[in-house]
Amino acid sequence: MSKSSSMLLYWQFMLAFCTLLLPSHVNAKEDFNTWLESIRLEAKALGMSDETTLNFVSRTVYLPNVIKLDRMQPEFVSPFLDYFAQRVDDKKVQKGRDLMLKHEALLNKIETQYGVPKQILIAFWGMETQYGRVQGNLDVLSALATLAYEGRRADFFKSQLLDALLMVNLGYVDTETFKGSWAGAFGNMQFMPTTFMLYAVDGDDDGTIDVVNSLPDAFTSAANYLAKIGWKAQVPVMMEVKIPASFDWQNAQLAVKKTPQAWAKLGVEVYPLPSDEFLLGSSSDAMADNVNQVTTRTDDKVKLEGMDIAKYAPLSNVFLNDTMQASILLPQGWQGPAFMVFDNFEMIMQWNRSVNYALSVAQLAKLLNQEPGILGGDFAEGGALTNQQMQDLQNRLNVRGFNAGLPDGLPGLQTQAAIRAYQEQQQMPVDGYASPSLYQSVMLH
Repeated sequence: MSKSSSMLLYWQFMLAFCTLLLPSHVNAKEDFNTWLESIRLEAKALGMSDETTLNFVSRTVYLPNVIKLDRMQPEFVSPFLDYFAQRVDDKKVQKGRDLMLKHEALLNKIETQYGVPKQILIAFWGMETQYGRVQGNLDVLSALATLAYEGRRADFFKSQLLDALLMVNLGYVDTETFKGSWAGAFGNMQFMPTTFMLYAVDGDDDGTIDVVNSLPDAFTSAANYLAKIGWKAQVPVMMEVKIPASFDWQNAQLAVKKTPQAWAKLGVEVYPLPSDEFLLGSSSDAMADNVNQVTTRTDDKVKLEGMDIAKYAPLSNVFLNDTMQASILLPQGWQGPAFMVFDNFEMIMQWNRSVNYALSVAQLAKLLNQEPGILGGDFAEGGALTNQQMQDLQNRLNVRGFNAGLPDGLPGLQTQAAIRAYQEQQQMPVDGYASPSLYQSVMLH
């Protein structure tokens, strides 16, 4: 073999070897561009202009970090008390109260029209964007395209992407300024594109809908969304409760619903509240006529003047309509805080399917309304499983005959059911919570 032939073979080998070492997203990017073209054709077939679709293809890029963020959502893996403490502090509560007062006239008008309390809207605003300060700076089209291409929830994000393109095509947004979160949510209240298209409202009657810069548009759109999906005026969202030692922990899940009276017969108690209006989430002004402000804190238990609300009272003593249905939730296991949640809680869950998130919105709303903080959970187990540990747990449960479904690192309903089945077999409290001690038990047995 000639020297030149040897050198040619050498460089051919090196080229093939180096190709194997290239990051996978190089080939993925080529496939991604091909996929973008198929989306362009689909959008064009739906009636969108060449200007919209060609601009989409030319400027949309694959964002690998978005995939990483999708795999580590804190809403689903952080212990509830940690998750809440990291997102709600005294400063945030006070800021929310100040803003609620500042926009009181607008919020009262919206509450009258849609039945959604001002505290709930401000709580969503605070949780989603720090009261509008952090609305996201990622290109929404690129983020949605990445998630739709990646495949884990391809159908959902593809529909969001097409609606986002429709928003551009109709002139609701400009591609250059269409910025939002890694998941494609945008604006003060972090609407997904489909939610915007179905529920956005021109709250300030200026002829345009701008949920990024117009608070009337953002608040009214959020209230319209909640009302349309089933929000019930003058119905509570949740209350903190105490569960008796004799409680059947299998009953503590969203799918199990009973009237408050039925829960009371099972020994469930509630922190006493000064008035019916206080419980039902009345405005701060109305509440102030019935209860003094929080004045002291002793042993992390909030006290109202002349009343130690760290003590529990029979649930039957609290006025609640006997037709209401409620569930009991244990977001951090049987040793953590316990909450009774009502139909409106499920409306918050439709906004974001995380129990941690929904409870945090509800609790922030209560704090904005001068109600007490979380009082239970002193003995809650701390620590969280990593995404990989959760996948290992799901794999191990599957191997042992407890069907946790396809391992994805997220403790969904199927995983919770598998954990409950394991806990029942092992004669453990059947709370369905993926705690570090549960992980150790499953992995070691």
